[in-house]
Amino acid sequence: MELKYIIYCVADAVLIATSFIFGIKFIRKRNFLLGGELLVVTFSATNLLLNALTEIPMYMNVSLFCDAFSRCFGIPVIGIAGLMAASHRFKPSAFVDVLVFALGLLVTVVVWTADFLKGPKPYFYLALWSMFSMYLVYFAFRLVRAGEKFQALSVILVMVFAQTIATIYDFYHIPGDDDHVIFYSFALLAWSLLGVSMYFAYCALERTQTRLQTFS
Repeated sequence: MELKYIIYCVADAVLIATSFIFGIKFIRKRNFLLGGELLVVTFSATNLLLNALTEIPMYMNVSLFCDAFSRCFGIPVIGIAGLMAASHRFKPSAFVDVLVFALGLLVTVVVWTADFLKGPKPYFYLALWSMFSMYLVYFAFRLVRAGEKFQALSVILVMVFAQTIATIYDFYHIPGDDDHVIFYSFALLAWSLLGVSMYFAYCALERTQTRLQTFS
């Protein structure tokens, strides 16, 4: 196996590990939106690794569908709603959590299958991810106000990395990277860092909210 494929598999394994670990951590905090979305990423990355190791197309198709879910709904909508538990004390019920994921699945099926969306689909993904990035800037601002400057910087750096990946995802190919292995290695790393950064930033802002409640 070529070195670039080894790096690709390692990056995928890192994403599987980080998304699973921090997905479970979010669930233990009873944030089922962020926890559930990270576990979707785990499932997607696992199928991606299985495809790399076996070359069975079914695994790639499952991974691509989960990737579509995360890009069009999981990260932009569920991600923001989950982070709002720390920024706005938004605590949806279990029924709402299930409803949100069901809606996300429905939206993904439409985006995945509708022929009329094939042209605008890349722009749709990019617009939604950009919306999420803008929210992360706001989240970082809240962290700065709370005195969590290191976490704010972490969020901004990861946001820039992930936004760069999202911006070139469907619009630019690295020269010589015909099978996109190099690009996907960077993308997998970006998603790994995003999950980790979101968890620690969430915890940091949550602590400040708890302190404010204590002293109010």
